[in-house]
Amino acid sequence: MYFLCFVMELMTKIDIPKSKWQIEPESKILLLGSCFADEIGKKMTKGGFHTLVNPFGTLYNPASIAASLQRCVDEKCIGEQSEEIIQDASGIWHSWMHHSSFSSTSCEDLVTKINLTTAEVSRFLREADILIVTLGTSIIYRLKENGMLVANCHKQLDSLFARQQLSVAEIVDEWKTLLHALNAVNPKMKILFTVSPIRHKRDGYHTNQVSKGTLLMAVDHLGVEYFPSYEIMMDELRDYRFYADDMIHPSEKAVEYIWQRFQDTYLNNKTKDIVAKAAKEWTRSQHRTIIVDSV
Repeated sequence: MYFLCFVMELMTKIDIPKSKWQIEPESKILLLGSCFADEIGKKMTKGGFHTLVNPFGTLYNPASIAASLQRCVDEKCIGEQSEEIIQDASGIWHSWMHHSSFSSTSCEDLVTKINLTTAEVSRFLREADILIVTLGTSIIYRLKENGMLVANCHKQLDSLFARQQLSVAEIVDEWKTLLHALNAVNPKMKILFTVSPIRHKRDGYHTNQVSKGTLLMAVDHLGVEYFPSYEIMMDELRDYRFYADDMIHPSEKAVEYIWQRFQDTYLNNKTKDIVAKAAKEWTRSQHRTIIVDSV
């Protein structure tokens, strides 16, 4: 009597070929983009890599990321009269192009912080081995008053902004120019794109899918190195047990799984061992033993 044995496939496996280039333990890595860039950036930092993660704060769309990078390529400083600087009703100063962590009660302090960060990123960019760009949405916002691109609305009235869906052609045209400029200032730097698996619920689920599709098509047209974070989440980890309580963000287990797939793609076994040891050491350093004197 013969028994038929088979292995049941319980998930759709994304085939990711080994990259032609590898990330080394001493690599300097700049990560920019959505909050998923923060998650992967944390993993890389704990793993001992020399990283700079979202120095301007979270940036979701390709136009805002491109504008921030172009500023660093040009080593451009701003003054207190810059059109990107505003003061809200409570007296706090903000930059339309920066996260609220830059905001200040002093315009001078805000501008100083922006220019110091730009200088730091400009230096790092010229020395970096790898730039990782995580795109979150192809929807942008502009000020109705003058059409200026806005990276952060700082909870100002919706009526101030005009919403726009970028086209594939618009993204490709801007990034082709920027990629050429990046290569001019740092020819050795490898550039890797990924699309965040985090859905933008505010836009509506259909619009989110159109937005993500636009990003995927743009990256494909650019012909750049791409890691399929979005596809892994959507196809391999599509069960809700891989989501956080909000049912939108990936759970810690999902982020860890994507990180493992990333390592399989860009790290050799020796580097993986070094990263694992560094991560353990980092975890140990966060759990220092507190000695309490006995009474």
